[in-house]
Amino acid sequence: MNADTKAPCDALLLDNQVCFALHSTSLLMTKVYKPLLQALGLTYPQYLAMLVLWEQDGLTVGEISQRLLTDPGSLTPLLKRLESEGLLSRSRSREDERVVLVQLTDKGRELQAQAQRVPPCILQASGHSAEQLRKLQADLLQLRTHLQESL
Repeated sequence: MNADTKAPCDALLLDNQVCFALHSTSLLMTKVYKPLLQALGLTYPQYLAMLVLWEQDGLTVGEISQRLLTDPGSLTPLLKRLESEGLLSRSRSREDERVVLVQLTDKGRELQAQAQRVPPCILQASGHSAEQLRKLQADLLQLRTHLQESL
C-alpha cells in the first residue's frame, strides 16, 4: 500500500452496509418469487397489488398505493395490465370522479386459491422456520417505521 492509498474505513465497507444487505436480499427474494409468480401469470409488483386486494377488495387506487408505499401514478399502468388480464375492474367513484375504485373479478378471486402455494415455497427457500421469518419481518417492519419517522 502506498502513502496515497488509505485502508477503507469499516463503516464504508460494502458488506457492513445494512442498506446493501436489504437490497441484495430483496433482489434474491424477487428471483425466488419469479418462477412461482410466472405460474400465476403475475409479476412481483402485480402480486403485491393482488395481495392487497385479496386482503380487502374494493379499494381506491390511492388506498392501494398507500398500502404498497408507492406513487399512485406508477400503480395505474400495473392495474391497467391486471384489468386487461381480467383479474380486476376499475371504475370511477360516483361521489368523486377523480377517485378510481378497484375490484377483483371472479377470475381475480379464483387466482387467490392458486397463490396459496407461494408462501410455503418461499418459507422453504428461506431456510428459516416460520417463527424465524415472523421475527425477521417484525424487525424489518420496525426498521421501516423508524425510517419513515426520520423523513
